Amino acid sequence: MLPDDSQRAYRTNMLLAGAMVVAGLAITGLSVARLDASKPHPQMAQATQPLQSTPGAESKPSAPAEPATTGARPTGVPPEPARPDADAQKAGAQPALPPAPAEKTAPPIKDR
Repeated sequence: MLPDDSQRAYRTNMLLAGAMVVAGLAITGLSVARLDASKPHPQMAQATQPLQSTPGAESKPSAPAEPATTGARPTGVPPEPARPDADAQKAGAQPALPPAPAEKTAPPIKDR
């Protein structure tokens, strides 16, 4: 009894797939063996060349002094609202933020 063409094609495809898997594993094994076989050479990162000092650098200060900041918020200035109230706006206070854009609305959907 001969297998039909679909079984023969399936068997051929499975053999081809198996051969490809075996070939891939063999290449991977050879690559790992070559990596392990290479002698480990100590590798060092090369830094950039040291900077050359400019003429007369000994007489000049190297860097300005660090400012004395604590990183805390200054307490002398109280926080102000972004949008002053109506009385303050009448008195001449300007808002810190521009007015918000108008919302985009569409006409209502009509029922069918």
